[in-house]
Amino acid sequence: MVFEEKMILNGEPEDEEEEEEEDMVDPLDTVRDKCAQAEHCIHTRAKLEDCESRVGSKSETAEDCTEELFDFLHARDHCVAHKVFHSVK
Repeated sequence: MVFEEKMILNGEPEDEEEEEEEDMVDPLDTVRDKCAQAEHCIHTRAKLEDCESRVGSKSETAEDCTEELFDFLHARDHCVAHKVFHSVK
């Protein structure tokens, strides 16, 4: 009887910790998504998307969208910096 119980426990380990980790959501990702929808971020994201479409439509160009990307990330991270620590316990 003891052997059967060991087989059952060894066959299917019950790790509740793994299940809890799957359900956890990073609060930083949540705040980043919300901030990306803010008015200033929408403006900089539109500039980034315009640049990406312009560069993507050309077959050969030296232009890249680094400046627009940095502007968007700066605007988003500025918003995140003010909100992220309110959601951390």
